[in-house]
Amino acid sequence: MTVAEKLKIIQNISGLTQEKIAKKLGVSFVSFNSWINGKSEPRRKAKKNIDSLYSVQAGQKIIIEDPLKAKKEIIKHKARKYKNVLKEILKNPDICDQFLLALTYNTNRLEGSTLTEDDTKAILFDNVALSNKTITEQLEAKNHQTALNYLFNYISLSSSRINETLILKLHSILMNGIRDDAGSWRRHGVRIVGTNVPTANYLKIPQLIDKLIKDINYRNKDAIFHVSNIHSCFEKIHPFSDGNGRIGRLILIAMLLKCNLPPAIIKQRKKRSYNSALRKSQLQENFIPLENFICDSVIAGFLVLERK
Repeated sequence: MTVAEKLKIIQNISGLTQEKIAKKLGVSFVSFNSWINGKSEPRRKAKKNIDSLYSVQAGQKIIIEDPLKAKKEIIKHKARKYKNVLKEILKNPDICDQFLLALTYNTNRLEGSTLTEDDTKAILFDNVALSNKTITEQLEAKNHQTALNYLFNYISLSSSRINETLILKLHSILMNGIRDDAGSWRRHGVRIVGTNVPTANYLKIPQLIDKLIKDINYRNKDAIFHVSNIHSCFEKIHPFSDGNGRIGRLILIAMLLKCNLPPAIIKQRKKRSYNSALRKSQLQENFIPLENFICDSVIAGFLVLERK
């Protein structure tokens, strides 16, 4: 693992700014910025300090050289602190609201919404109607909040399973008042704009979803690989006329919660990296970039859970 990779992991799991990490290491921001961007290498003493900080933040005595494996171990270590992540979210209104805001704001921005985080907060929690934003954008925010609340309550039930009924229900909530085909599989061909990823023939969607659901409920020891694979496959099927990205991310959240992991916060400012990783998994069957991205997004979820 390179110094730059270690520093990026430290920043992800600590939630600290580069300036604050540089201060902890006793170096200038300029030096730190050069290291984290791979432009220069620190001296031996600084490397030891970085390794020490990495061990403290990761909760590990041994530094793992494979960045992806290291992230997965960090996630496992953090998850052991919680008997039930979802119950922890639901019993703390401030944490729950922060997840509702972060997930709703980012997922809608990924799909082109112009709502700011402050706009989204006002719509979700103050029931404010914004005169300078479209009704559709505001309805999308409220609908996503409703879908998340429904999902959290559903997954909290011990008998809950991710199935076709749940997926269609989430779509019906998300697209309520926006599309006439809310809660229904698409009945026509569609393409993913800006890519050459082939989508499924609409006639095969029920069959493909049925197979995907079986895969979803298959227990895999490597939770990150499993959810990454499912997310990639769902988006490639593209079963709805609209809302595939948001529903796919809701399914991802459901799977993570069932693995006792927090929701993955896929930030809108990382849209290009997210789309690139997704396409590599779909066109090249290379899941490593997507696994790395989802690891970072789950760690971002832990920061919310830890109130950082």
